[in-house]
Amino acid sequence: MLKKSFFGLVIPQFEYERLPAILPEAEKVAASKTISLFHEKNSDQNPPTSIQIGDEVNTGQKISLFADDPTYVIASASGTVSAISPHTADFGKTYAAITIDIAETETFDDQFKTHTQSPTLENALEYLASAPGCPPLQTLADSEKPIKAIVISGVDSDLLTGTRQYITSTQLNDIKDGIQILKNITDIDRFILVTGRDTIQGYGHIGADVKSIDTTYPAALPPMIMKNVLGEIIPAGKTCEEMGVCFMSAEAVASIGRAYTGGQLPVHKILTLITKDGNQRLIETTIGTPIKDILSAYGVVINEEDRIVFGGPMTGSAVYSLDQPVLPDTDAILVLDRAQAAYSSDYPCINCGDCVRTCPAQIAVNMLVRFLEAGQYEEAADNYDLNSCIDCGLCSYVCVSKIPIFQYIRLAKYELDRAKTAEATDV
Repeated sequence: MLKKSFFGLVIPQFEYERLPAILPEAEKVAASKTISLFHEKNSDQNPPTSIQIGDEVNTGQKISLFADDPTYVIASASGTVSAISPHTADFGKTYAAITIDIAETETFDDQFKTHTQSPTLENALEYLASAPGCPPLQTLADSEKPIKAIVISGVDSDLLTGTRQYITSTQLNDIKDGIQILKNITDIDRFILVTGRDTIQGYGHIGADVKSIDTTYPAALPPMIMKNVLGEIIPAGKTCEEMGVCFMSAEAVASIGRAYTGGQLPVHKILTLITKDGNQRLIETTIGTPIKDILSAYGVVINEEDRIVFGGPMTGSAVYSLDQPVLPDTDAILVLDRAQAAYSSDYPCINCGDCVRTCPAQIAVNMLVRFLEAGQYEEAADNYDLNSCIDCGLCSYVCVSKIPIFQYIRLAKYELDRAKTAEATDV
């Protein structure tokens, strides 16, 4: 829901999606013939040695491309590996896309089951890094950035989505088990479940402090939770992890709990599908299911110049193939008709100030964007608070000139991080 002043001088306010008190079961959508898994290490230069085309895999089987490779994916279906090919994602990041032809009979791998009686951070890292919700276990294992508190996000960070709310309401026992396991395998004893103000009741038994947030966007973004719930403001250029706080989605914690109590690695993802007509559906599907199978199940036809977005309307990223699979961290799929899609413009900034008024971090966005358009990223960071941006996307939404400010900001941060990594490598 959008609230906007008649006079146009007050910033627009968006209300987060609120699910009904009584929730129907998520609709199950199955992959038709194949699934695809994205392995973080690309195989374009070096042919895989641990997995080959033609190999048979079982559901829950750990798959690595190379011997002694710590990165892996978990097979979310039983079948035969039919392709291993490079895939390019945002900002040139490449993956190895492992395609599996689904077998008629499902067989489960039981290798993880041997660890369920003795949970440790090491075996969690070894098997659960690509579980639904992508538990940030590597962050918990980083001794250089000790974590003192884990914030469990039971609210969706973007608009139109209800995935995390649904999981918090329907998988509370799994979340409770996950919290207890995390307490056992780490030295962390402070857990905070963040939920909406209208849903704060009924969570007192799960082993975490329960805190509520405002229902107005962008209150559910980690920097806003740090400020409004924990009372800590993140300095420019710092991260939540550097402040000793790790954020996990409710689904990530539920995945940990379900894996150790059930003895099987979870391979199904809950997500919100928002179709062209604005209808929202909560779906359960196998990780790796192609978008085309989900859209086909609901009769959604994609025409020329329609847009498909992974994530919500404010911070999501467009995808360009119907073969794009559902990933472990895919919380929403948004389908926009070409008439609804917002197009960027090369029209110059008119200095209206709307972006400045709407910015939660109080950045002089009208000045910042001038340096970003010119590619002067270091100047933008040093003089105009680029690193204070919380990545909410409100500036792009209100821009009268239709300048893609949020995309400029993402590119600038990426380029600066890349330059910083290159300098560290050279040293």
